[in-house]
Amino acid sequence: MALTLYFHPFSSYCQKVLTALYENDTPFAPHVVDLMDQAEGAALKQLWPIGKFPVLRDETAGLTIPESTIIIEYLAQRYPGPTALIPVNADGAREARFRDRFFDLHVHEHVQRIVFERLRPSESKDPFGVEQARGRLTTAYDMLEAHLATSTWAAGDAFTIADCAAAPALFYAELVQPFTQTHKAISAYLDRLMNRPAFARVVREAKPYRALFPKE
Repeated sequence: MALTLYFHPFSSYCQKVLTALYENDTPFAPHVVDLMDQAEGAALKQLWPIGKFPVLRDETAGLTIPESTIIIEYLAQRYPGPTALIPVNADGAREARFRDRFFDLHVHEHVQRIVFERLRPSESKDPFGVEQARGRLTTAYDMLEAHLATSTWAAGDAFTIADCAAAPALFYAELVQPFTQTHKAISAYLDRLMNRPAFARVVREAKPYRALFPKE
């Protein structure tokens, strides 16, 4: 098989790429990486010295593609399917890319800050940093609420790369800073994402790993 994805099913950024792959039924070989295993981590670094997943390997082209957004861009260019994850229209493409970055930088990043805080030893806690992250998440929620009140999907009427980014970001955001009671448009949007077959499959495959999610 030409494509191999190095990933973990519970990783939010890996889920972003899996959603894109499943959305277009793109054939690939899954390679689950356990970063707690020294040998597996070392093998991943042979592909991508940064040592983070997801990483896509295209044997046909002889290329290694890291970073979730770039992987989806690559899939849209080299392995397009019925769902145009990057719109053909230039304005639509720009909007999809903007929304993709919004979810990564202004939702996903702050969610991870809060989650990683739970993993820190008590002497290394950063309550001020967490407070900042929660404040910025609130700002992002308010912006998204206004936008999604008039938009079916993140970048308009069609499912795009922006929704691939939004799905895991909002799924985990609801676990650390719930919004379903305060932001009805975001809540309805998350319901649409959860019912999208591609992301529903991602959630189902990640279910065995839910015990890994750190609690308060």
